[in-house]
Amino acid sequence: MKKHWKILLHICVFILLTLLTQIGGVVYLMSFVFCSRIKYAFPLKGLAAFVIIYCLGTFITTPLLAKLFNRERIVHYHNLQPANYLTVLLNRNYVRPEVNAYLKSVSEELGNNNKALVMRYLDANFPLIDGFPLLPHLSHNDGKKLDISLVYENSDGKIVNCSKSISGYGIFEEPQKGELNQNKVCQAAGFSYYDMPKYLTFGSINEDLHFSEKGNRELMRALIHPEVVEKVFIEPHLKERLRLKHNKIRFHGCHSVRHDDHIHVQIK
Repeated sequence: MKKHWKILLHICVFILLTLLTQIGGVVYLMSFVFCSRIKYAFPLKGLAAFVIIYCLGTFITTPLLAKLFNRERIVHYHNLQPANYLTVLLNRNYVRPEVNAYLKSVSEELGNNNKALVMRYLDANFPLIDGFPLLPHLSHNDGKKLDISLVYENSDGKIVNCSKSISGYGIFEEPQKGELNQNKVCQAAGFSYYDMPKYLTFGSINEDLHFSEKGNRELMRALIHPEVVEKVFIEPHLKERLRLKHNKIRFHGCHSVRHDDHIHVQIK
């Protein structure tokens, strides 16, 4: 009976690592094979084997394999950086080459207009296989989707390139008086999970920062300008507050989750 529970535990770990990183489950199995061939026993041998193989896979093997699926890691610039380096470590930073070209053009436009503004990306896509789910997202499965962090400023009105949560998700910019409260509308319609990202913050930080209307307006205008953009999702009250009227800026629907903690970009 104990052996059965042990097997079940390994299966659960395999599934969890696969869902979180795509390659983690395979690396977990490889670490057992690697350990079996090392005759010397030492503390945490299994963990050490997993970490070594995972790092080699993440930074060397996987980027090469991703090319077979027409995907590559997001290229970083001085004003295009990950909001959280866990995104990179967990292999959630892959896009199609045309998305990288798009991000380069946006970063150049932002650099020309506001050198203080850094575009900070959140989850993109996994490196391998179209249709593989990037949980908890519904559509980040084809290399064409990308989440961008909102822009914040300090009490002096200076743009600060930081998040308000550890994950970058879940700290919402609530509607102000007179603005549409889409969360209440969706909750009343039976979509109780609409504000589910509030459970994915992993802790709040930088609570003194404020939503930057100027910074977010500049970012949104740069994001929607290129022809390759199909649609951009942001919560309706933020679209109204930023005075954005472009038809590429859409409401994502109550079947999704709130988008007043991040911006979702989708390429054609």
